[in-house]
Order: sequence, then C-alpha cells, then structure tokens
Amino acid sequence: MKYFPNQDERREVNIEYSNFSLSLEDFGSVDAIHDRFILEPLRWWAVHGSSAPKLQALAFKLLGQPSSSSCCERNWSTYKFIHSATRNKIMQQRAEDLVFVHTNLRLLSRRSSAYKEGPNKMWDVGCDQFDSLDDLNIGRLVFEDPSLDEPELELCLMRR
Repeated sequence: MKYFPNQDERREVNIEYSNFSLSLEDFGSVDAIHDRFILEPLRWWAVHGSSAPKLQALAFKLLGQPSSSSCCERNWSTYKFIHSATRNKIMQQRAEDLVFVHTNLRLLSRRSSAYKEGPNKMWDVGCDQFDSLDDLNIGRLVFEDPSLDEPELELCLMRR
C-alpha cells in the first residue's frame, strides 16, 4: 500500500506478482527460468521483467539500493558509548533501552527546523537511507589535483 496507494495499481501489481511467483506468461519461459540461476537479480529484471512494468520498476528501486552496514555500526558505536568500561554495571536490557531511546531521539531531531536549516544541515547528506543527490540539486563533488605548495618538493616526490 505504501508504494502503490491506488487500489487499481495495487491490483495490477498483485496480478504481475502472481504471474512472477507462479512462473506464468513470460515468466514461465525456459530462458526466464534458466536465467534466474545465472543472472544477477537486477539484470534478470532488466531482461525478463518487461511484461510486468510496475513490478519491474519496484524491483529496480529495491535492487538498485546500495547496501551498507553503517546503520548497524552506528548502533554498535552507541552501545559501546553507553556500556563502556566505566559503566559496565548497566544491565544489558537497560543498555539496549538507552540505545533505542538515543537512536529515536536522533531520528526525531531530523524533523526540527534547526536540523534542516541550521549551520550543520549538510552533515549527514546520506542519512540512513539512500537519496539521489540530483533530487536535492546539490551537484557533484569535484576532484582537485593534489598539489603541495612547494613545487620543488612535489617534483622530488613525483619522481619516486
């Protein structure tokens, strides 16, 4: 319902999904079934998903997301901060509850106007999700040529 709030679209997607899961129509072809074990999922949907355009678009969105462990590592870092060597008498459940509260307070702070408009508004451009920077009209990072301010030293280093 989140991706397809319109009931008619949702019905179309459900029909497309049933065709996919039961290997009906184009999904039942020998190539489509054989390629499930050979191609990467994103490539499989590009090749064989044309008969289910709504499901194909959803597959592209989901499979095109980069995976990252940064959220888990941020959670572990918070846990380490709360349950450190100096605070090792905290019970495990209490430490987990404090991590939960800390994480949710951080997420709630993103809704404040100070977060969106303040001096640190760009400190976590990616947040915990992947957003295209094109939508934000930020532009691209530009790579500069590294240069030392001393040309003689730079020549010595580049020769090695």
